[in-house]
Amino acid sequence: MKEYQTITEISGPLVFAEVDEPIGYDEIVEIETPQGETKRGQVLESSEGLVAIQVFEGTTGIDRNASVRFLGETLKMPVTEDLLGRVLDGSGQPIDGGPEIVPDERRDIVGAAINPYSREYPEEFIQTGVSAIDGMNTLVRGQKLPIFSASGLPHNNLALQIARQATVPEDEDSGEESEFAVVFGAMGITQEEANEFMEDFERTGALERSVVFTNLADDPAVERTVTPRLALTTAEYLAFDKDYHVLVILTDMTNYCEALREIGAAREEVPGRRGYPGYMYTDLAQLYERAGRIEGREGSVTQIPILTMPGDDDTHPIPDLTGYITEGQIYIDRDLNSQGIRPPINPLPSLSRLMDDGIGEGLTREDHADVSDQMYAAYAEGEDLRDLVNIVGREALSERDNKYLDFAERFEAEFVNQGFDTDRSIEDTLDIGWDLLSMLPKSELNRIDEELIEDYYREDAESVEAEA
Repeated sequence: MKEYQTITEISGPLVFAEVDEPIGYDEIVEIETPQGETKRGQVLESSEGLVAIQVFEGTTGIDRNASVRFLGETLKMPVTEDLLGRVLDGSGQPIDGGPEIVPDERRDIVGAAINPYSREYPEEFIQTGVSAIDGMNTLVRGQKLPIFSASGLPHNNLALQIARQATVPEDEDSGEESEFAVVFGAMGITQEEANEFMEDFERTGALERSVVFTNLADDPAVERTVTPRLALTTAEYLAFDKDYHVLVILTDMTNYCEALREIGAAREEVPGRRGYPGYMYTDLAQLYERAGRIEGREGSVTQIPILTMPGDDDTHPIPDLTGYITEGQIYIDRDLNSQGIRPPINPLPSLSRLMDDGIGEGLTREDHADVSDQMYAAYAEGEDLRDLVNIVGREALSERDNKYLDFAERFEAEFVNQGFDTDRSIEDTLDIGWDLLSMLPKSELNRIDEELIEDYYREDAESVEAEA
């Protein structure tokens, strides 16, 4: 253990100290203040004779008389299956009043992306119980599917709903349900939001299968850069050592990126686009690419990062870079939210690039892909016709066009709108889809196989009478 009293500068969350021997990058540091308080930090930059240290608990109380000890190891997360049901702060310390964590081992939190050679292609369905996701933008085990939201929208409610309801279907060979766990990482949230999260987890019993990390808004920004790595290290242990299928929900990635910008400013780095560090793409990729499946291992890590787009702008660097790295996105829509639709997910700009591999015969239901395609096309046409109605009025439209307008209204009111407490199976979701598609004449269902139309199309009394 090396100890110095050579602090030269304190800038925001950073402490700069002179050293006379090489110090490792990411090495853990203890700083003892003149008042006897000990704070932890991490080496952010190491050059000949000088190191930059980011202090997790903030630099208040540290001055040039403080002692700096380099511990010779990187930050590690104590991992054990007993973490399920526990609540920890953003630096991995228990805050639920429970017993001390007795780890099976301690793992480096930096981690690494899965080797492409060992990566197994994601193609197994995860049921979230949310129709707009399961039916239209299906989540697949091992996928990273972000939620793009904005300030004032109920993305936290959706995150809790998914954490509460998400399940994986039983194994087809053994007929047994797979072990499923949720790792919930909250960054930069308010105390009120933290209380709401915990009340919901405890009320619904979801905490029993969850590990919760909470970094509050008044916690040091530096801690925000550690929280998702602690969460992902825990998820990887549960998935690849204990064979769980783990869903990692990270909210809010915007707060994480703001912490990167704050640290970059303190280091006086040359800023990139809109003041964010030029390495933000690499940093985000290091987190997102830790999702996936490994050949020969039962478990999987699936990620749902949630971010709030500043100014509702999806060209902002945070959603823009996230979209490049991940396999799609779920859009929370402000207009749908103002209409009282819950959850206000807009399927049109949303996308799950792995959906086709996670649905279909033997995975969910044989009509899933066709129903999804047809509803997407019908809703898109209804949306286009709404713009036309504003110009010419509904009376000027044909009977066919009015059917599509009615479809769009019912699609939002019955399919997308289900509330935050309703859990729908994929069968329920597809049955609602057929109810809606049966509003349209069979001749309009040009994206669905004829055999499926014969099996599932609902003939109401009026259509039967009209055909007769």
